Amino acid sequence: MTRRIDTVELRQYAPYVAAEVVLDATSNDAGSRAFPILAGYLFGMNKGERKLAMSAPVTQAAVPGGMLVQFVLPKGVTLESAPEPLDPRVQLRLAPASQRATIRYTGRWSQAKHDKHLGTLQAALAAASVATPGQPVLARYNSLMTSWFMRRNEIWLALR
Repeated sequence: MTRRIDTVELRQYAPYVAAEVVLDATSNDAGSRAFPILAGYLFGMNKGERKLAMSAPVTQAAVPGGMLVQFVLPKGVTLESAPEPLDPRVQLRLAPASQRATIRYTGRWSQAKHDKHLGTLQAALAAASVATPGQPVLARYNSLMTSWFMRRNEIWLALR
């Protein structure tokens, strides 16, 4: 963490490699529709049938053409060392180092909860005159087996 503004953290993120898919889906449906596609890649549906560990977070954001869902690959995996996906919908991407404003909340995801916390995040940044370009990113850190009250969710906004 580089700085705190109320419940908002400004953070520096290292580069990471992600497996991602863009789906014509709503925010409510994107995660569940993307999961079997991306999990298939991790569990060996790739050239070499190599298995990769599940890692966190799983991110989701609106993009032209639908919703982008990413599985962040384990630390140490590079674009060169990651196995090639067999499913053409799965793409590998290097996310560059970045600075992001984040807000954390617990519980199950809902559009109302997302909108509430996004509003809090945007209001805190506006009050501190911190500019954020681009769309919000939802980051989920726990499996569906985690009790709802223990789930960690975040909303990220890129900083200029």
